[in-house]
Amino acid sequence: MIPIRSVFSCNLEQELWNIRAAIDRCPLVSIDTEFPGTIYKQDRRPDPHDSITNYQFMKANVDELKIIQLGLTLSDAQGNRRCVWEFNFQDFDIDSDLHDKDSIELLKKQGIDFLKNRESGIDSREFAAKIWISNLLSNHSLSWITFHGAYDFGFLMKIVTQQKLPFNLPEFKYQLLGCFGSRIINLKHTVHGGLERVAENLTVGRVAGMSHQAGSDSLLTLDCFIELRKRGCFVKSEDSGLMQAPFGLYGLVSKPCWTPLGRCSPPLRGLYGNGIVGIVSKPRWVPLGGCSAPLAAAPWRPNPFIAIRPFNLV
Repeated sequence: MIPIRSVFSCNLEQELWNIRAAIDRCPLVSIDTEFPGTIYKQDRRPDPHDSITNYQFMKANVDELKIIQLGLTLSDAQGNRRCVWEFNFQDFDIDSDLHDKDSIELLKKQGIDFLKNRESGIDSREFAAKIWISNLLSNHSLSWITFHGAYDFGFLMKIVTQQKLPFNLPEFKYQLLGCFGSRIINLKHTVHGGLERVAENLTVGRVAGMSHQAGSDSLLTLDCFIELRKRGCFVKSEDSGLMQAPFGLYGLVSKPCWTPLGRCSPPLRGLYGNGIVGIVSKPRWVPLGGCSAPLAAAPWRPNPFIAIRPFNLV
């Protein structure tokens, strides 16, 4: 069992110092957020290739809503040494702030204490002022791992800047690169289905906390990434043993610039749809990484490859 460090206003500064102390030996950071659902919804299934529309809806929701939890998992390069933090914010008032009712009921069932958050949680303005203690921002030695993480980075960017999200997607990407660098790996580019289903089919167990709690979900995301990498899911340089890390957020950047799943990787059975991209000959959704021609309506040019640290770092 891995402990999840619950962070409220009273211990915020101390835990940020703890993150700073761990960060030099932890080049991987997994992120997850909990927020009050979405209030602006597309009238059709979102198209992951329509980045402009997706950003407009994300911006509208993030601008109007308030974060509830932020989960961060720091890990060494092998995933052996993991530390988990769960930041609880006081900004959201269940009685007066906009929210999706079903989402709030789900979070209640999963154990989120909204009253305690209001009384003892972190003011996002205080978090913005103190997060620099942690050395998380503008640290180009870190690689950020997320699962379908556009909203996660949207809310975190809103907190850090204490402003609404930029007017358009290029400006958002510019801010994102400045704060978090280009090493953002989104597992949703590689697998189809939700986090729980993907973890089940990877036989990755939830070793701490409950689903829909930010600390636990960030840890599960990290563990899924480690397992996918073991199965050859990301291209490694034959010469240097480095992993190629693209800048990508599912739905905002159309395609990643790595090849999902190496040639020797066995297929995962039972995944939603037809499985992992790159191994099924006729997937039901558009494959990423060159298995078939890209959609003509969604032209995309990859960013240059950027290498992370070698896998054998401790």
